[in-house]
Amino acid sequence: MVKRLLIISALLASGLAQAAEETAPRASVIEADKVDTDGFTEPLKELKFNPGLDQREFERSTLAALNVYDPLESMNRRIYHFNYRFDQWVFLPVVNGYRYITPHFVRTGVSNFFSNVGDVPNLLNSLLQFKGKRSMEITARLLLNTTIGVAGLWDPASKMGLPHQSEDFGQTLGFYGVPDGPYLMLPILGPSNLRDTGGLAVDYSAENWINFLNVAEVSSNHPEVWILRGVDKRYTTSFRYGQLNSPFEYEKVRYVYTEARKLQIAE
Repeated sequence: MVKRLLIISALLASGLAQAAEETAPRASVIEADKVDTDGFTEPLKELKFNPGLDQREFERSTLAALNVYDPLESMNRRIYHFNYRFDQWVFLPVVNGYRYITPHFVRTGVSNFFSNVGDVPNLLNSLLQFKGKRSMEITARLLLNTTIGVAGLWDPASKMGLPHQSEDFGQTLGFYGVPDGPYLMLPILGPSNLRDTGGLAVDYSAENWINFLNVAEVSSNHPEVWILRGVDKRYTTSFRYGQLNSPFEYEKVRYVYTEARKLQIAE
């Protein structure tokens, strides 16, 4: 009887040892399978928004990028192509000429001035979203830049730790839960959606109604002010059509815009 027990114990011990040897390499294989060659574990869960959106990340996010609601895609693509050509043949040559004939300090002053005017709708939308701290910071910027900065030609507020912060009515609508609606590519203005396009109209109306520094009234009589503002906006915008060097540039721009707006509304 004792011999039988010893034999059974020996067999069980050898079986457990063999099972342990087999389990160890399998566990390591499973762990190795979880990690991709670039070091990601479960890559779709690790994907984070990156404004640069390199090619590898875009490939990982293809399903999300294609999931943007774009029922007017055919029309949007034609407008995108129009914007591409307008940028190439009109806008950028004008911007390059503006850069060539205008001293840097003058261009900086123009950008600061229009940025200061734009802080008025920024403040209104910040108040509508109950962002108390941000509202006080934008108010302080307006006061400092309009007085010490001579109507906003200089930007002392940024040097004092009060950087420019953008708030628009599209963000305000998103804050209150209004969905973005279909994606839109606006002529010259670029990517948008139905909600943000309506927000642009409200911000424009508010700026005209307030008439800060008499800019709106002067602009109505002198359209060259609007032209200068548009040139300055393009001058300060770093994006260039075709710079992504990808056949999927339309999808990339659409995806980046959509994700960026979600982040702006959530902040």
